[in-house]
Parts: sequence; C-alpha cells; structure tokens
Amino acid sequence: MEHLHTLVSQNAIMISAIILIVAYIFIAWEKISKVTVALLGGSLTLFLGLLATEKTPENLAQYFTSFIDFNVIFLLVSMMIVVHIASKSGMFTWLANEILKKTKGKPKLVLIALAVFTAVASAFLDNVTTVILIMPITFAACKLLDINPIPFLITEVFCSNIGGTATLIGDPPNIIIGSAAGFSFMDFVKELTAVVVIIMFVVVSFMVFAYRKQLTSSDEKMALVSQIDNSNTITDKALAIRSGLVLLLVVLGFVTHDITHIPTFLVAMIGAAVLMIFEKPEKVLVEVEWNTIFFFIGLFIIIGGFEHAGGIEIMANWLLEVTKGSQEATSMLILWASGILSGIIDNIPYTATMAPMIATIETTMSEAYAYPLWWSLALGACLGGNMTMIGAAANVIVTENANKAGHKFSFMYFLKYGVIVTMISLAISTVYVYLRYLR
Repeated sequence: MEHLHTLVSQNAIMISAIILIVAYIFIAWEKISKVTVALLGGSLTLFLGLLATEKTPENLAQYFTSFIDFNVIFLLVSMMIVVHIASKSGMFTWLANEILKKTKGKPKLVLIALAVFTAVASAFLDNVTTVILIMPITFAACKLLDINPIPFLITEVFCSNIGGTATLIGDPPNIIIGSAAGFSFMDFVKELTAVVVIIMFVVVSFMVFAYRKQLTSSDEKMALVSQIDNSNTITDKALAIRSGLVLLLVVLGFVTHDITHIPTFLVAMIGAAVLMIFEKPEKVLVEVEWNTIFFFIGLFIIIGGFEHAGGIEIMANWLLEVTKGSQEATSMLILWASGILSGIIDNIPYTATMAPMIATIETTMSEAYAYPLWWSLALGACLGGNMTMIGAAANVIVTENANKAGHKFSFMYFLKYGVIVTMISLAISTVYVYLRYLR
C-alpha cells in the first residue's frame, strides 16, 4: 500500500487526469448512470490518496471536503424542496393555463406563450421541473387544437435552456460559476438578462417561421383552448398561497443579496425549512433529485484531486499560452468551446472543471481580466445544451416523454434544429461579450 501511495504521489497529475477523462467518457457514453460514474471516480480518487480522507491541522487544504462546494449542494437541495412543494398546489399549471387562454387558441400565439412561460419559469425554477410542468399542458393544448406537439416541445426545450441562462438558479452551471466567482443573483440578472431576451426573441421567431405551415387549426378548435376550464387546477389553495409567498420571499432574498449579504444558499434553505413545517419530511425528501446531488459530490472530489495535483493550473497556463494572453481570444475560445462541448457532453462536469481553471487565471492575471471569461463560460455552457438531444437533462426528459406519447423525433431531427439554434445563440453571445466587455 505504501508503494502504491508513493507511485501515485509521483504521478498525481497523470493519474488524476486519467480518472477525470475516463469519467467524462463514461458520462457521455450514458451506458452507466452518471451518478455511479461520479461516485466511482470520487471513491478511486480518495482510495489512491489524491486527496486526504483524514482531517488534520496539517492537511486542511488537501482534505476532500474542502473541494466539495457545499454552497452549490445546499442551494440545489433547498430549491428542489421549495419548487416540489409549490408545484403540488397546482399554481404553476394554473398560471400556464391562464396564459394559454389569453392566446385565443391561435397556434402561433400558443407556441410563443408556452415558449415565454417556459423561459421565465426556467429562470426561477430548474429546467427539469419547468419542462415536467409544461409538457402535460402542451399535450392537452395540442390535442384540443389537433396539431402535432413536436414544434411546441422542441421550442420549449430550447427556451428552458435559454431562460435558465439568465439567473444564478436557472441552470446548474450558473450555480457552480456563481459560487466559484462570488457572483450574486443580481449579478447574473444584470449581466445576462439582456442578451438572453435577444436570443429568446430570435430563436422563437426562427421556430415560428420554421414550423409556420404546421401551426394552423380551425376556429372551433381554437375556441376550445380559449375556453379551458381552470377553476379546479389549484388543488390546495392554502398551500398555493403559502408556497407562493415563500417562493416570492426567496427570490426577494436573492435579489437583495447585495444589501443583506445573506448567502443565496441560506435564503433557499430558510425557505425550504419554513415550507417543511407544514409537510411530512419523508414524503418531501424522497422527491429531491439525490442522483443529481451525489453526482455533484462525486464530481467535485474527482476535480478536486486533479486540481490539488496541479492539473487545473497546467490547463490555465496552456489556455493563456494558446491565446497569447489575449483577453479577447481567451473569452471567445471559452465561449465557443463551452457551447460546442456542452452539446456533446454534460455541461455540469464541463463547468465544474472550467470554473477552477478560470479562478486560477483570475489569480494569475487579474479579476478584471477574468470577468468576461466567467460570463463567456456561463453563456457557452448553458446555451450549448440546446445542440443535441443529450445536451441537457431537460432535452432528454422531453424527448423520452414525447416518444412514450407516440410523438417520436430522432437524434438527427433534434440535431437539425439544435445546431441552428446553438449557432444563433453563440453568434449573438459573441457580439454581446465583445461589445459589453472587450471593446
């Protein structure tokens, strides 16, 4: 065992890099659950001694929990609890139905309304929850209109990833970036909302144009949508009022972080704790996506081993060498590499690897130099998820549910629209990043 630890310590960078790369390959392959891959990689990292498993005053910097970002973990768990409890009341479905009624059943307006609802909801709820909420409403509306739901579903997928880009809590990559860079909820809103709105407008316009021949229905069928009965959608009014108020206060807590300085994860945790007073914890906690939480934990340990070995520093130096230290070139390389790679592999491990690298660049260069790099990473990692069917969790869930409902679309069908939408999004982001940060 001692010989093994000596061998590992002498080749720590190579061994930790192999663990990270193999984990990436298996996560992308999807034949083994990604949480299993992350936990196996994390266990191997600890077993080989790449990080310390015993806490002593001498090894605090090497102790494995130092590399697990508990701000991210607690924020994710708390928001999952808040959103799950709120959604039980039917409040989100009620809101979506009310928006549908305002469209008078006109298919193009229905598509635009559902797209905007999905984008806005994804900015405050997680993408997966949003698409799970909107899918039954979409199927019901399309059945009334007697039209193919695929144009609606694929547009909603794109908008869930675009809308989630706008805020700290909208997409897991942003939570990682916010914690690593020290950005607040309002930092994301101020820096990314404008470009997200522009991208949304262009993408939805493109989707309406692309499917214009399919977005037609009769006056009788449109009238059915405009007269949807929404009177019994809210199943628990007390819960709707209570959870709606807590959700509003949580978002207010995020918005006022710069004044109160209360950490975002703590605001979410307080909100979750208050709602749990009225619930049976065992029934709520079983709904938390523990797969995602333990995926993050395993991933943080794997990347922590690579970072402690010096691998992240080597990557940062290589990137600066390739771009010859140019802030413009580095920003654009991160934006486009993030966008393309996030369409191929899961954007969570990608962001979790890139965040410490940009933090290292920030230390080497300056905070001002790294500032546009963080936003390039956020835009690329979140928007790139639209490229393929496996680019984001929301994509997988929508396509699987569509297939079960008998509305199949293939990987290549999704790719045809995904590539165009991603290229549009990255092109607009390129102009935005250059004009806002690099001129």
